[in-house]
Amino acid sequence: MGLIFIEFFDMRTLSYIPILLSAVLLIACDSRTYEEISDNTPITAPVNYVKDVKPIIDNNCIGCHSADGFNKPLATYEQAKNNIDGILDRIQRPNGDPGKMPKGGSLSAAQINIFIKWKADGLSEN
Repeated sequence: MGLIFIEFFDMRTLSYIPILLSAVLLIACDSRTYEEISDNTPITAPVNYVKDVKPIIDNNCIGCHSADGFNKPLATYEQAKNNIDGILDRIQRPNGDPGKMPKGGSLSAAQINIFIKWKADGLSEN
């Protein structure tokens, strides 16, 4: 069986097979950025601090921005409300910007949209 295969394909033809397979794999791969695949669906429901914003702050910000931390605190509703413009500025900065928050990562587009909608809705607490 092996001899028939070799007789049918000469060695020069066989050397093109890995190149052809590599080309097919490269074409088949779909490269999309995190922003393109993250849920960026517009938020239609009203957004409030307790239900929507506080969980994001607790999970992503409070480690550095606690009431007794060195950084500007975001531990309460009033602190988050009074700093909303700074929060929006920092969480929307491009990757690689030294002022981007949270440090060492990024919020998802959906999480950022929650902050934007919270401000647009009037920064309600409940």
